[in-house]
Amino acid sequence: MLEVTDIHSYYGRAHILHGLSLAIEDGEVVALLGRNGAGKTTTIKSIMQLVATRSGSVRFDGEDITRLPSHAICRRGIGYVPEERRIFTGLSVQKNLEVGRQPARDGVPLWTPEILFELFPNLSERRNNMGHQLSGGEQQMLTIARGLMGNPRLVLLDEPSEGIAPVIVEQMAKTIAKLKSQGLAVLLSEQNLHFAKLVADRAYIIEGGSVKFQGTISELEASPEIRDAYLSV
Repeated sequence: MLEVTDIHSYYGRAHILHGLSLAIEDGEVVALLGRNGAGKTTTIKSIMQLVATRSGSVRFDGEDITRLPSHAICRRGIGYVPEERRIFTGLSVQKNLEVGRQPARDGVPLWTPEILFELFPNLSERRNNMGHQLSGGEQQMLTIARGLMGNPRLVLLDEPSEGIAPVIVEQMAKTIAKLKSQGLAVLLSEQNLHFAKLVADRAYIIEGGSVKFQGTISELEASPEIRDAYLSV
């Protein structure tokens, strides 16, 4: 479904991604792991062309999307959930969802506010609340729900467990499992290895903008030297 090949990305003159490659299959959950500053967020932003890639390619469903503008990438069926959340704090939960609405896509689940309120009961209870009245975890849920209103085939989640309570982390893991059961593919960037192990099929570990490990979660669990080298604080 998604194939990232040998991309190099920069912030100004700072070379952040050094020939990074990864791939995601239909209906797969893949974790992008690494310490803070390893290049996880830059990878996701490079896929969305929020950070321009200077070389390499990104292909989605066989189409080269490397030079497309971000809105065109979104319209092709990739949902992006930023770490910063960026909800509209002056709009209600219901109206935040409407902002993300896109037409139905063939072969993709159609997400409506009512279906999303079933998926996120916390939001259902607060559907008329303004964005600024939500907790951090509820804002994260709203950001994911708004992204699903675009009816994507692939969802990019940037640090979904960052800064939220453990009970909400567990809810988030169950939500991602439900998305997978609906046939969606998910790429999530994470520092929380426990959370990644709850939801992911495979993992890539990034250090210094390059892939240092790729394999199944079971293979990662069987490699303590890898975890110690690239994930320990």
